[in-house]
Amino acid sequence: GPVRLLTPLTSLAADMFDRRKLLLATQIAMGVLSVALGVLYLTGSVELWMVYVFALLLGIVTAFDGPARQSFVSELVPPPLLSNAVGLNATSFTLARLAGPAVAGLLTALVGAGWVFLINSGTFAATIVAIFAMRVSQLLPQPKSTRAPGRIRAGLQHVRAHPYLSLVVVNALIFGALGMNIPIFVATMSTVEFGLGAAEFGVLSSVVAVGSIVGALIGARRERARLSTIASAALGFGVGGLACALSPTVWMFGLCLAVLGFCSLLIMNTSNAYMQAGSPPSIRGRVMVIYIAVVLGGPTLGAPVIGLIASVADPRWATAVGAIGGFVPALLSLVWFIRTYRARLGWDRGRRWRVRIRTQPVDFGAPEPIVVDAGASLDAATEAELDHPVSARTRSRRLRD
Repeated sequence: GPVRLLTPLTSLAADMFDRRKLLLATQIAMGVLSVALGVLYLTGSVELWMVYVFALLLGIVTAFDGPARQSFVSELVPPPLLSNAVGLNATSFTLARLAGPAVAGLLTALVGAGWVFLINSGTFAATIVAIFAMRVSQLLPQPKSTRAPGRIRAGLQHVRAHPYLSLVVVNALIFGALGMNIPIFVATMSTVEFGLGAAEFGVLSSVVAVGSIVGALIGARRERARLSTIASAALGFGVGGLACALSPTVWMFGLCLAVLGFCSLLIMNTSNAYMQAGSPPSIRGRVMVIYIAVVLGGPTLGAPVIGLIASVADPRWATAVGAIGGFVPALLSLVWFIRTYRARLGWDRGRRWRVRIRTQPVDFGAPEPIVVDAGASLDAATEAELDHPVSARTRSRRLRD
């Protein structure tokens, strides 16, 4: 609740204040909450209403932490490495999501939940130490938002003014609502269709996670996020989802699940990097909060629908509907490419048919002026200008102008 309600304000905070200091404050607050709940549990004083209060406070802190953490990546690495950094960040997150619950469950059985909360607070201590250890002089500070009316709307206006960002947001919403319900597909197919138990369900979930890790690593290898990567991964997700729905055996179903995990994380990581690279640093936090809200809100809207289809009709039908979450973004991307890069068929001088593609001018909108030393080499000038996902030809033309 707090994440969805407060992110418009907290994203503005990420653009106005020092993101490193803001992250330091949120990590300290999360650690304090973990210590307090652990102490209450160990002393036998904890009650259910207290857990609700701690959950509410954690949600408020998370609302500040998310936009600052997403936009802080651009201060850690130069723009050409932004896509790689986002991919590696997602990889570490996926690994933690895999190992964390398993380790926490084992420790809860061994030492109890109270001590697990205290151990959890130690992980925040490690993050706090890492933030203090950063060499501030080597960070890449980004312009801060200035005091002016309409600052909260600036992120939305920037997305609306640039069709390629609007396409990414719409695709993320559709994919999140229909495609990101993989746990429902795994649970209903494994239990209802194949009659499996908890152990097999865990194995299938791990297969999805392994595919996700591979997708994150592949995405991290790319120097720049591209719309073509998002569209190709969405098409692959649609094909994989349809294959899951038609799988005759659990082995084939597991193989297709790996494809879903691979494509889903490749879509999300590339979209994340594309939104960051296509946004001016001064409003990057407010642009990213739109993406975060869509990623969080999509599954919230779609999960009840997918669950209802699985209950009323059949899990295979629910999985097939989830595949639409990949096919529709791929189709929308294709339409956008056709409108942006117009192709016509004609004769060349050799009297042969040839498809000629004319590039439609696209405004990638860089509000901040780009200053380049007139005597600098093309490579140095290009690195100074690399803040938006434009083609090499467009970049060279800008530098010449």
